[in-house]
Amino acid sequence: MRKIIVNSMISLDGVLQAPGGPDEDTSGGFMYGGWSAPFSDDSFNEHFAPLMGPTDLLLGRKTFDIFAGYWPQHAEFWPGVNEVTKYVVSTTESSSDWSNSTFLTGLDDIRALKASGDANLTVWGSGDLIQTLLENDLVDELALVIYPVTLGSGKKLFERGTIPATFTVSDGAVTQGGVIFARYTRAGDVVTGTVGPE
Repeated sequence: MRKIIVNSMISLDGVLQAPGGPDEDTSGGFMYGGWSAPFSDDSFNEHFAPLMGPTDLLLGRKTFDIFAGYWPQHAEFWPGVNEVTKYVVSTTESSSDWSNSTFLTGLDDIRALKASGDANLTVWGSGDLIQTLLENDLVDELALVIYPVTLGSGKKLFERGTIPATFTVSDGAVTQGGVIFARYTRAGDVVTGTVGPE
């Protein structure tokens, strides 16, 4: 069984839209594209590099289009990105010139892919896809990169579809610039109780 690992760069208020550049995703009138750039430093790069390891990718169609327009020409910054398999969930596209791209049509395909082996699948961006995965309890790990900034608007990681669930922290760090790296592993159901003396 493959693990599905969601890597997400988010603001303190949960926005994941367009962290990489002003023109990355301006939908909904979003004006803060590139909001993550000021926080890059040596400490950040040290913790971020392992997230870009050579794993198969599971992407929504919009994120795939952004990646396909950029990474084939900049693979020196993401070694192996052209060689790994890119699984794309789309109802409108079925082929791409980017090498090793495979298209899926929906949830049944994702479940079959998850059950098909033991190599991890990493999700980047892809807010709508992430919410579908969370809603159907298909996320095994959340690797969150949390920036010390609030944006007030934009697409959010937990916008819809989140089910009650618990996670354990399996790794974490804080950079010199205040960026939090935290890896959460799916643990079980929510347990309730009373806080304080009985």
